[in-house]
Amino acid sequence: MVSSDGDEPLTPAGRLFLRPEMNTIIHCVVGLQHPPDLDLIKSIVSSSFMVQHPRFTSLLVRDHRGTEHWRKTKIDIDRHVILVDHPLTNDVDDSRAVNDYVAELSVSTPLSTDKPLWELHVLPAHKCVVLRIHHALGDGISLMSLFLASCRRAADPEALPSMGISSDRKRSRSSGWRNWREILLGFVKMVVFSLVFAAEFVLKLWISDRKTPISGGADVELWPRKLATARFSLEDMKAVKKAVADRLDAKHMFSVLVVLSILYCSIEVKQISHCISHKRAFSCSLSTSMEVGHGNTSHKRTINDVLFGVVSSGLSRYLDYRSPNALPNGFQLTGLAMVNLREQPGLQELCDLMKSNTGSEWGNKFGMLLLPVYYHKTGGNPLDYLKRAKAMIDRKKQSLEAHFSYNIGDFLMSWFGPKVACMLNYRIVCNTSFTISNVIGPLEEITVAGVPVTYVRANTSSLPHALTMHMTSYAGKADMQILVAKDIIPDPEFLAKCFEDALPELKEAALSTKI
Repeated sequence: MVSSDGDEPLTPAGRLFLRPEMNTIIHCVVGLQHPPDLDLIKSIVSSSFMVQHPRFTSLLVRDHRGTEHWRKTKIDIDRHVILVDHPLTNDVDDSRAVNDYVAELSVSTPLSTDKPLWELHVLPAHKCVVLRIHHALGDGISLMSLFLASCRRAADPEALPSMGISSDRKRSRSSGWRNWREILLGFVKMVVFSLVFAAEFVLKLWISDRKTPISGGADVELWPRKLATARFSLEDMKAVKKAVADRLDAKHMFSVLVVLSILYCSIEVKQISHCISHKRAFSCSLSTSMEVGHGNTSHKRTINDVLFGVVSSGLSRYLDYRSPNALPNGFQLTGLAMVNLREQPGLQELCDLMKSNTGSEWGNKFGMLLLPVYYHKTGGNPLDYLKRAKAMIDRKKQSLEAHFSYNIGDFLMSWFGPKVACMLNYRIVCNTSFTISNVIGPLEEITVAGVPVTYVRANTSSLPHALTMHMTSYAGKADMQILVAKDIIPDPEFLAKCFEDALPELKEAALSTKI
């Protein structure tokens, strides 16, 4: 039973994700230590924040002009919780069986609009559940926050999971400015980089990446899919980040000491000359007091730097395998990276996401960055991939490219409607080579209704890209779901191995390279 009273219009981003060309569903696979019980799952869902949230209890309706609205309705849990009570295949590898199941859902099974746009598939034979949520309901940060609100820490059953960084981004940003020169330089860089990257973004409407063995294109979103998982250790990523940062700090200190030595020697020579000129005995004293600061943000590495270094190295390995000697060194492929625009960079407390005055309101609040990745033949210094990724990401961070893409999309949706906005967005996707996103998950092991969670993985349904990558971290691990158009990339497991092999190679190079 539904009522037209109090219908709420969709956000511009929500309307975009409902267009046929960009119809996007998020799939979140949660692995469990024990097979899930259907009745227990229904009980958890019935008492969860999810069924209290207006987005998850509303139907999608259209008025006489075709404009989409949310309309409150009553939830029938039995229609949303779907039991798959048989093994998907005879394959002993649960991960591969579940990946094949999700890949099939990505192209062949849309969500029904006669109920709220979410489902929960329960797979006892494979000890996992698959949560399907339409992207119009929210982005990865919103949905991860909602999921974690129903979980507890494995080490403390009464405590909620750690939900990300709580420091105030604005305050930490402002504390970095030390004088007006840095403020002026930062402003100039922001303006220059923003103009350059905004121009590149607009040009991508007409300029396409050169075709390679991983290129997609128009209508590729309809092609059959395969899904593979690349597994990483966050400790390895942090080790790479720390080793490279320490090397740069040491080099920085070494250069400072060299300068000080030269300065000391020049002062000493002047003092000696002064003593000799005055026919004084060679018994002069020199007292020097100098404060040296280091460790500025220019030398810091982040996990994203390492991730994009791994992606660049892994793609180069894969392209070498698929088309040896076909691409020149330095050949550029362009990806689309999704960036969270909320003020707090980590996961958001659910109550904050529900408040409109916090800057962290519920829904889709992310921008897009053009992410250039450069092909280089294997055999060189693995750290070169990381250095290029770091230099590129530093420039992106200093620009407003992600805010530009978000606000332009919002403007187009508001003034020209979803058809025009979708056409332009679709062209940018078709003219680039891949999509990548990274969502931070819980920092420690968690449980759902007392059942330990073994992994958390996410991906979206098909896009015109032949390659989409979504990484989610959980308790010191990071799993990247690699969804491909299997007629273009028939071997995603090998591609996943290319990414997995790149990280230890980066780690070995970072730890062994001498200063």
